Amino acid sequence: MTVTAQLEFTENELLANVDVREPLVAGGVRCHGGFTDQGVYVSPRTKFRAPAIEAWRAHHREVFGEAPIDAPMELWGDHYPNVDQTRLLIKAGVPEPLIATLTRIGTVEGYGANIRLLKPTNLQRHFDEDIARTALAHLGGGLFEAHGRDEAGWEEEAGHKDMWFAARDLAFEPQAVDLDIEGMLERMGFGQRGGVASVERLLPADIDVDLELMTTFMIRVLFIEISAFHTFRWAEAWLSDPDLVAGEGAAGQLVSYIRADESPHVGYLATALTEMRDRTWIGEGGKRHAGAEMVGRLWDHFLGQSLGTGREQSRAAVLGEVEHWCARRDSGADILAEFHSLAS
Repeated sequence: MTVTAQLEFTENELLANVDVREPLVAGGVRCHGGFTDQGVYVSPRTKFRAPAIEAWRAHHREVFGEAPIDAPMELWGDHYPNVDQTRLLIKAGVPEPLIATLTRIGTVEGYGANIRLLKPTNLQRHFDEDIARTALAHLGGGLFEAHGRDEAGWEEEAGHKDMWFAARDLAFEPQAVDLDIEGMLERMGFGQRGGVASVERLLPADIDVDLELMTTFMIRVLFIEISAFHTFRWAEAWLSDPDLVAGEGAAGQLVSYIRADESPHVGYLATALTEMRDRTWIGEGGKRHAGAEMVGRLWDHFLGQSLGTGREQSRAAVLGEVEHWCARRDSGADILAEFHSLAS
């Protein structure tokens, strides 16, 4: 990829697509992205966005001499259930937990589109050092909007939410449409929701609350994006197997396109958070705070949640669905015992 010297972009540029020869169509659904003359898949909205991220990252290293913030995906461990457990469930005639998991992933992708609702303006007032020519300065000028469109789609083009559903239906048609999807989601924690919980402040009271909320959302989404690479590897492994599921591997190929689309998300979020980490934050009364401490507090807190309670809740939801469907089979107890024996 060629790194551009350009560091300032309009919103239209950051939302611009690379010209493609033909669009991506999956299960009869027109999706975003497309293919070059050589048949190579190209992610949506990356004509300027992809080189911009590399340019901002290089510019930050040149000015501050600091490496980008990082959370290795190995921290999250393998996907649950693993590939062997997944193969067992399908071969034993218990595909419903996997249909539920793919549905849950697509639903989470849809929620991720809420990042486009963040509309930060005049972020410079929160930082001592200049933020011009940075990813941080472009969050409200195209980056959040591009991310949201990638996840939920835009106009007639489907995004990741519907692409996961298409992968599910390609692999399990007609089983997927015959199941009570809403019931599955409710059992897995996506049922009726109460009101919005009160905000737990982790930063000093003089830090603008909207700035803290935005940074928190960015960190949490970044962790979801990084940990999701385990999900992509897991899903591609069995959705590509024509002896296991329908679709002649098309579902696995579709997941590989989604995986490619996620790289700009990790890239811009990590770059903007790095820029925030290495700058001095200004409180509402003018007090200065080290950005490394502000970002570090939020980073450590939500990383602990993601690796602890978040992972435990996700595992419990999946296991609950496996137990629910095994209980409906005459040999369910034996299937469940073998399922546990194959755990990583």
